[in-house]
Amino acid sequence: MSDTKERLDEGKQPLIQHLVELRSRLIKSLILITVMFVVAYIFADTIYNFLVQPYADAVQGESGRRLIFTALHETFFTYLKVALFASIFVSLPFILIQIWIFVAPGLYRNEKTVVIPYLIATPILFLLGAALVYYFIMPLAIKFFLSFESIGGQGTLPIQLEAKVNEYLSLIMRLIFAFGISFQLPVLLTLLARVGFVSSEGLRKNRKYVIVGVFAVAAILTPPDPISQIGLGIPILLLYEISIFAVKFIEGKKAKSE
Repeated sequence: MSDTKERLDEGKQPLIQHLVELRSRLIKSLILITVMFVVAYIFADTIYNFLVQPYADAVQGESGRRLIFTALHETFFTYLKVALFASIFVSLPFILIQIWIFVAPGLYRNEKTVVIPYLIATPILFLLGAALVYYFIMPLAIKFFLSFESIGGQGTLPIQLEAKVNEYLSLIMRLIFAFGISFQLPVLLTLLARVGFVSSEGLRKNRKYVIVGVFAVAAILTPPDPISQIGLGIPILLLYEISIFAVKFIEGKKAKSE
């Protein structure tokens, strides 16, 4: 009876140590996010101007354009959202490093060398998705929605956009995270391939279902306009095709090692 109790106690110790280590990593990540939130709030005006620039470029030369707020507290909470967005965005590489430090002791040497490229690829792909939104999708989407304006005429009222600052910033921040996370598809699929959950043949056979699923998800994550939906759907499908070749390459290396 005492031997069984000792074995149970020994089994609990590693679990408790892992939980303590995980808590330490989470606390460090939260501390960094908090510090970056304070810094980002100090520079909230600069970050705000950066995020609004696509809209400013799209309406450049048009008089009377502005962003409005309709609630007394709206601008204050908008700056808080901007600061939180910036703090998470900047802290992402550090959070990934903390995850790596937590996972690394349980991996073999060859597995550690495999994981490092994923940690490098994840922030790069996230930045590529964010850049696609900022420099391509948002300018096209803004011009698309502005095309529905009308100057009015005799007996009709003009239709003109009076964009709310909170709604605009919420839209661009949501799209940046949506595109950044969606661009992690190759990382996810190749990791699943390494543990045997997916295969290149299975990915090819399910391509038609993936196409439908990708555009369904794009319709949910993006505004109801074809530009942003196609702008998200096509890059994800291209990344899916690249993932098939990457998974095929991984399968070839695994077959050689075996």
